[in-house]
Amino acid sequence: MEQKLAEFRARRQAEKAAQKSETPGSQSRGETAADTAAQCDKTPTADSLQSEDRARNNQAATDGSQSRDRGDWLLDSALGKWLASRQFVISNITLLKVLLWLVLLGLFAELEFGLPFFVISLFYWLYEGLRSPAPRKPGELSAYSVFNPDCQPLLGALTTEQLEGEMGYRPLANR
Repeated sequence: MEQKLAEFRARRQAEKAAQKSETPGSQSRGETAADTAAQCDKTPTADSLQSEDRARNNQAATDGSQSRDRGDWLLDSALGKWLASRQFVISNITLLKVLLWLVLLGLFAELEFGLPFFVISLFYWLYEGLRSPAPRKPGELSAYSVFNPDCQPLLGALTTEQLEGEMGYRPLANR
């Protein structure tokens, strides 16, 4: 099996050499065919096969690294890093939704119902924006203190007592 593989590789190499020699036009076709037949008759030894394989692997590795070096310049740039992070501001779904909304707005404007469609759309966007996609985790506080246990405000929130103290107002009982 190895001998057949070696013969195949020798034939392929002879064909590549023949194609290279035909391109410049320095040799005639008869000489190239004779060279190809002579190379096919030779059976390479195991050592020569291994050295040829190593040479091909080294050439393939250098070719691959050169192509990677040429192709990685975009990924190394700021634009490439941003594209690789896949944090686009607008996804394809969002873009399709906006386009559908614009088409519907144009349709309703043509039917003279553009303003009601726009106002209803605003109410829908408010509803979607205020609706949470997932329920709150246990212990997570709401931004609105009236929904928290004991009306506990978030850390850093401005309370009425803090505002009155900073403005210099004092309660009537302490005067």
